[in-house]
Amino acid sequence: MRRTDRLFDLIQLLRAAREPVTAARLAAQLEVSPRTVYRDVVTLQSMRVPIEGEAGVGYVMRAGYDLPPLNFSREEIEAITVGLSLLPRTGDKGLQAAAQRVLAKIDTGRVADGSLNASGWGVRAEADDLPARLRDAIHGERALFIRYKRLDGRESARKILPLSLTYYIEVAVLGAWCALREDFRHFRIDRIQACETLAETFAGEGAALRRALEDARG
Repeated sequence: MRRTDRLFDLIQLLRAAREPVTAARLAAQLEVSPRTVYRDVVTLQSMRVPIEGEAGVGYVMRAGYDLPPLNFSREEIEAITVGLSLLPRTGDKGLQAAAQRVLAKIDTGRVADGSLNASGWGVRAEADDLPARLRDAIHGERALFIRYKRLDGRESARKILPLSLTYYIEVAVLGAWCALREDFRHFRIDRIQACETLAETFAGEGAALRRALEDARG
């Protein structure tokens, strides 16, 4: 996470808190160390963000502080609202949580509550954080080792280079280069039985591989 994004998220967490929040709790939510939280709080305080408290006690945001919302036209806000409301259909809990954070940054006051709705029916949500790990591997261009259950029930072990996620109505599919087949393959993520991120990277090759994957699709 970029530091500017983390500082913004720290402000949002403190704004939403009803009581002082310890650095340890903030660190767990931001996935950083408590020492990083201490430094970030000092940085925000130097920017005149009204955070009160101290290490070992907890921090609280002084009432009345807010960030200016992002402003769009009414129709743009409606498009964003509907688009984010459709994210539960992906089954990706990480994207759903991110959608809520996005909505908190947008001035949605011009859209009447309940006036725009989207069905949540779609991909079954995974019990673990597999979609988030796949997205991280795609972004970081990191190889994966997976155990995959085929349609006929047989399992195989493969090393793959993850390239894209496609969300269909009822399934999400990972597009990848498969070292076992030495070709592009698609894997339904609900059939991935185990997934391990490897030290091996394909840094700088992702864009070219995605273009080749699209060409292979025809």
